[in-house]
Amino acid sequence: MGVFEIIVVFACSWWVVFLPILSAGTRSQHEAGTVSPGSDRAAPERVSWKPKLLIATAGAFLITLLVWCALHFGWLSFMIPKD
Repeated sequence: MGVFEIIVVFACSWWVVFLPILSAGTRSQHEAGTVSPGSDRAAPERVSWKPKLLIATAGAFLITLLVWCALHFGWLSFMIPKD
C-alpha cells in the first residue's frame, strides 16, 4: 500500500468517523431555551469542535492502521482465489 492509498483510506475513514459523531453531545437552541432571532429552533446552541476533530482523527488513524496491517501481513489472503 503506497502513500497515495494511505492518504485516500485515511481521508475516507476520517469522514466516516466524523459524520456520525458530529451531532453527538450537541443541544438544540430549543432545548437550551435560547433561540436566536432568525435561526431555526433545531440549530445547535454550541458545537465543541476540538474533541470531535480529535476523535475523528484518532479513529481514522486506527482504521488506516488496521487496513495497512491487513494488507501488509496478508490477513485477508484466504479471500484471494488460487489457480
